[in-house]
Amino acid sequence: MKNPENNQADKPDKKVFLLPVTSDFIFKLIFGDMRNVDILASFLIAVLNIPEHEYDRLTIVDPYVKKESKDDKYGILDVKVHTKSGMVIHVEIQVKPIPEMVNRTVYQQAKMITEQLSSGLNWSHIKRTVSIIITDYDYIKGDNRYHRQFRYRAEEGFEYTDLSEINVLDLSKLPTDEDNSELWWWMKFIKTDDGEVLDMIAERSPQMRKAVGVLKELSVDERTRMLYEEQEKRRRDIASMMGGARRDGRADTARNAITMGMDNETITQLTGFTYDEIELFREEMNHG
Repeated sequence: MKNPENNQADKPDKKVFLLPVTSDFIFKLIFGDMRNVDILASFLIAVLNIPEHEYDRLTIVDPYVKKESKDDKYGILDVKVHTKSGMVIHVEIQVKPIPEMVNRTVYQQAKMITEQLSSGLNWSHIKRTVSIIITDYDYIKGDNRYHRQFRYRAEEGFEYTDLSEINVLDLSKLPTDEDNSELWWWMKFIKTDDGEVLDMIAERSPQMRKAVGVLKELSVDERTRMLYEEQEKRRRDIASMMGGARRDGRADTARNAITMGMDNETITQLTGFTYDEIELFREEMNHG
């Protein structure tokens, strides 16, 4: 892919359908590519209250879209980075409600802590872990703020530790009018599909200009569009299959069997699902 920083955002393109940044696939290609690490750093600075020197050296952990099975063409799509001091930051976009999202987030946060300790290391080696969850639905009920931060604190507000932090960014609660924060503009970039608004965003900073350019280039790339459309079709297939399975109760049986570590042959005998259908269940559970 050509570097779009100096051309795509400068000139008016012919009318094209812009791929949605709210797609985890597209989000990963923009924010999870080491060639765009300056875009990621600018976004993280807007979200987190962390010294800027932490972003002097960002390392994207496994920056490639990884397959989970032989038939999976797009794989794991979250963005995970290490900062200069070794802090672990995980960014995930989940624009639609999924069951037990809170439990899932807490589990992922705990896993980021425990995986830091290999054999022989002591507790002092644990680095701060930060999760950023981007949603487009009312995830935090009864609160109209579009950015909420959660840490270990006492009832009166005294902080126990900052080793674990969860940030929720809710696109559905983004105010129509800007609030003079860089975070508002980054969320607008993720949310909008309006080319004129994107051109305005491109004027905000070199990093936003580059992000808009990357999005425009991805949107006219035939292979990227094909992979995006494949992903969307696969998700529609999953939704359709799950709808029928939930009605007859077999979905719960399949999920429980997968959680227990049973192989596909055993699950097929228990539920009547095909191997391909069981792989769809595995995918749904892995991605939430």
